[in-house]
Amino acid sequence: MMEEIIIAGFGGQGIMSMGQLIAYAGMLEGKGVSWLPSYGPEQRGGTANCAVVVSDEPVGSPLVTNPSTAIVLNNPSFEKFENRVQPGGLLIIDSSLVTRVSKRCDIEIIEIPAAGMAAEMGNTRVANMILLGVFSEFTKVVVFESIIESLKKVLPEEKHHLIEINKQALNKGASMISVIRQS
Repeated sequence: MMEEIIIAGFGGQGIMSMGQLIAYAGMLEGKGVSWLPSYGPEQRGGTANCAVVVSDEPVGSPLVTNPSTAIVLNNPSFEKFENRVQPGGLLIIDSSLVTRVSKRCDIEIIEIPAAGMAAEMGNTRVANMILLGVFSEFTKVVVFESIIESLKKVLPEEKHHLIEINKQALNKGASMISVIRQS
């Protein structure tokens, strides 16, 4: 198994931490991983993306040009990465922020209003965790519990008080998969 993931949006949306969480979770599970960040002109407000590879084998290159999964949190990222997803791959979209609609029929598309759901939870900054919960539950690339354990490594100690709200957001996203599968 090898999953090549692109996560993309604006700086400040937690793009890099999503990638780090997947990579740390993979390491906890003894998998080969890589994480490669890419920033636009500014870190906050500019475009940002990261490439993550999780594999049962050692990872030969951190570069991802045709991801098996893309998670996009804004329109520029949708435009850049939608057509790069491998046929048979997965595109996860924050439909609260992405107004474009994919015309592709050869990939699985999951639209989740993550920013709106995060606002309902009282913390707009956890939209990324909702999408990560969706990814984890849908793909099973890394075990959900490994992502939760990885929060302790990715979040600095002074932010550990936010672990609980992040867990809630991950669970909210994961619970959306059963809703999607029933429809």
